[in-house]
Amino acid sequence: MRFLALSVFLFLAACSGRPSLDQDKLSDREFNLEEFFEGKTVAHGQFKDILGRVQRRFTVDIDGTWDGNTLTLIEDFTYADNTTEQRIWTLTKTGDETWSGTAPGVIGTATGTESGDTFNWAYKIDLPVKDGTLRVSFDDWMWLLTENRVLNIAYMKRFGITVGEVIITFEKLD
Repeated sequence: MRFLALSVFLFLAACSGRPSLDQDKLSDREFNLEEFFEGKTVAHGQFKDILGRVQRRFTVDIDGTWDGNTLTLIEDFTYADNTTEQRIWTLTKTGDETWSGTAPGVIGTATGTESGDTFNWAYKIDLPVKDGTLRVSFDDWMWLLTENRVLNIAYMKRFGITVGEVIITFEKLD
């Protein structure tokens, strides 16, 4: 009986709605990563597991530089337990609305697409955890809410099964 209940739960979780770049846009804003993330940005976020329990909260100070082709993001994370982490993303504009990127821990190359006020970013990464690393896939969605605020919801999967979500707000400081 438990197996059946778990199977139904996982099936329903897998069928839950996800954003799409084909959805109607809710604004006439155009999200350009290089414009939003150049300079200083601060983010506040949390990770919640598949049951909706908040497991970790954090802030991120981001310093972005744009050279006309490459956006470099230096992300300094501070977690609620006072641990810290730094991740440096190197993002390359590959087309009018497409990006590729790398960062330590990312497996292969991340790929992303801008569409109106929305940006979708997908990648696999080995995240540091207490006992080593945990390999997960991210389906990362960002929406430009105002010229200086972005909402980010990232869906995390492990072995093809959703394990949680990361919800972040970014605020451009300069």
